[in-house]
Amino acid sequence: MSTSPCKYSTLAVHAGQYPDPLTGAVNVPVYLSSTFELTGIGTDRGWDYSRAGNPTRDRLEEALAALEGGTSAHAFTTGMAAISALVAMLRAGDHLICSKDVYAGTVRLFDRIVSGYGIEIEYVDTSNLEAVAAAIRPSTKLIHIETPSNPLMVLTDIAGVSQIAHARGIEVSVDNTFLSPVLQSPLALGADIVMHSTTKYLNGHSDGLGGALIGSTPEHKERFLLVQKAAGGVMSPFECFLVLRGIKTLPLRIKQHEENGRAVAEFLSTHPKVNKLAYPGLKSNPQYDLAVKQQKGFGSMMSFEVESREAAGRFLAAIKIFLSAESLGGVESLASHSATTTHGSVSEEVRASMGITQGRIRLSIGIEDKEDLIADLEQALAAV
Repeated sequence: MSTSPCKYSTLAVHAGQYPDPLTGAVNVPVYLSSTFELTGIGTDRGWDYSRAGNPTRDRLEEALAALEGGTSAHAFTTGMAAISALVAMLRAGDHLICSKDVYAGTVRLFDRIVSGYGIEIEYVDTSNLEAVAAAIRPSTKLIHIETPSNPLMVLTDIAGVSQIAHARGIEVSVDNTFLSPVLQSPLALGADIVMHSTTKYLNGHSDGLGGALIGSTPEHKERFLLVQKAAGGVMSPFECFLVLRGIKTLPLRIKQHEENGRAVAEFLSTHPKVNKLAYPGLKSNPQYDLAVKQQKGFGSMMSFEVESREAAGRFLAAIKIFLSAESLGGVESLASHSATTTHGSVSEEVRASMGITQGRIRLSIGIEDKEDLIADLEQALAAV
């Protein structure tokens, strides 16, 4: 079934999710088989061993490639496994530019593991195109950007960075987790590779881990297939099924997420106990015009500051509908203390350089009734 001309909501339901040819099952079967019968010496039915390929994973990868407009997609055990696969083909002496205020798990991977292979990592304010251009060296092979960034919601001009990079023969990868393919299309803006933690909006139900890379060239397909086969770390068939299930309702969920997110941001923007609200969907945000230009919506992630770590603790202890928990993108609303959760693995000095204070709280707005969410935030802020 060809789904390429379809509108996005139709694509989400049908891309990679056509009926099973053998049984007619509407849902993609979960092929819980590690190995497959060969048809002869050196021949098979398309699969031989699940690390190299699995029918359920194939369907998910087909769906992800269609959603992002890529030539191929590759599913991994977690978002961090996907980033590991992204940089696996770099060599000693190569130079990698990364957004300055990314998820600390990315920083931990790059600084404590990847740099040990002789790969040079440089963190740059990628929202400043001049800074990006100035950081490029002859050895620069990849620019990895996270937009919006975690948790400060700083945007990077994907088209602008891509233009600078491509003029020097450098690839650009974009972590699109916060917005999902519904609200942002990095490949269409000029990026080369898209990365996702499928754990978040793509799955949408906080019940499975996963990551994905979507490439735009045949070389990307060959490169990431090699990493899957050689290094492993591939997503299990059942986890693939969970993401496929989540994708079917992704446009509907994102619509409600965003409606709630805008309402919550408007409420927080006028609250006297809320400082430095980070949400590019507010017209007062200095990057609002860029958000309008490169995004198809503003999403439902935001963060703000209260006066201290103690105040943040009182807020998190008082919430009732919001859950004090890590992660994001599920149907339930979550609140987290950035300095001890998403960025607990980096030093206070690094957090300070990123602009993450002890009073910073990140919100992932779910799909509950927005009036209930606002009432919960109001009573929690009263405890601050």
